[in-house]
Amino acid sequence: MSETRRKLTTIFCADVQDYTRLMGADEEGTLAALKRCREAMGRLIESHGGRVINTWGDGLIADFPSVVEAVRAAVDTQNELAGFNARRPADGRMLFRIGINLGDVIVEGEDIYGDGVNIAARLQASAAAGGIVISSTVYDQVRNKVAVGFEFLGPLMVKNVDEGVPSYAVKIGDARDETPPAELSGPTRPQPAPVMAAAKAETTPAPGGRRLYGVLGVIAAVLIGINLLSWQGVFWAQFPVLALAVIAALAWNRDQILFNRKITSLAILALGLAGINLFTWTGQFWAVWPILGIAAVMGVRWSMRR
Repeated sequence: MSETRRKLTTIFCADVQDYTRLMGADEEGTLAALKRCREAMGRLIESHGGRVINTWGDGLIADFPSVVEAVRAAVDTQNELAGFNARRPADGRMLFRIGINLGDVIVEGEDIYGDGVNIAARLQASAAAGGIVISSTVYDQVRNKVAVGFEFLGPLMVKNVDEGVPSYAVKIGDARDETPPAELSGPTRPQPAPVMAAAKAETTPAPGGRRLYGVLGVIAAVLIGINLLSWQGVFWAQFPVLALAVIAALAWNRDQILFNRKITSLAILALGLAGINLFTWTGQFWAVWPILGIAAVMGVRWSMRR
């Protein structure tokens, strides 16, 4: 008998908008596209510390120990699938809807049950094609930790839950730049702003990030100025400026969604070591060995997430 217990976890539910129509138009092509999308989604879920629990039909359910990483996985998924769909005809795009909830669930073997799962499924069903909807329990945890916008959708009624569940649409980029396709927007479906794979939005730092970069830039400029004004033949400011540059790069990496954050962190570390080697140059490129080791780790991580 499987042991039954309870736990607090983040539930991630996803399914395909208009899946029946896609299957009716092209069964084999739709199944091949679904498999490819699921593989990408599973890879991204795993890279953010999540676990795919089950798949059925066009649906998928996963859980995450971290609320922030669950939302980041959803954003990364929608951005990657947006690139995949951009190469497909408009009537053959495979657009996923994602719902995320933080709640108490019943664990039995590898499966999870309970109102926490039901709420995540209801949030997913209310999302726009290519969109993400989260509960207020998720919003409270991620609103200042993920570089995306949020739109309050109001209370969402869920079966067996007495009170409505406040919900939010996750927004990436400027929603004014894109309108959801008419054929995917039913007349009664709530339409949260779409999630878009906009490179500009992905690389633009959040306001807190911009302030940090400004502070680090001012400190670097002051250090260089002090070094030059008190010049004694040694440019000592290069080391603290390099450290500030690494801090800025790590801060950028914390919020960016273009690349895998763990791999990018290793790349930043490798560049920092190369900088130290160059600033202390004695005719030997000793940094090649630790950089080679970092490259090996990066290669292993990349192959595993593929």
